[in-house]
Amino acid sequence: MKKNVGGIDKIVRYALAVIIALLYYTGVVEGTIGLVLLIFAIILILTGFVNFCPLYTLFGVNTCKPRKAK
Repeated sequence: MKKNVGGIDKIVRYALAVIIALLYYTGVVEGTIGLVLLIFAIILILTGFVNFCPLYTLFGVNTCKPRKAK
């Protein structure tokens, strides 16, 4: 897997996951929509952790900074 998730993107993913988790655990979102959002938050955390997003490859997006040649 080639990395396609950059640093800022990881921070945004983690922040969204925390916000979704807080909304779920405080009862603002509940039921089926709450569970779907919670699963989405888990996916955001996992894709941020492994630096790879499968949807980015489908759309040709890469938020990683290019490596500098030495």
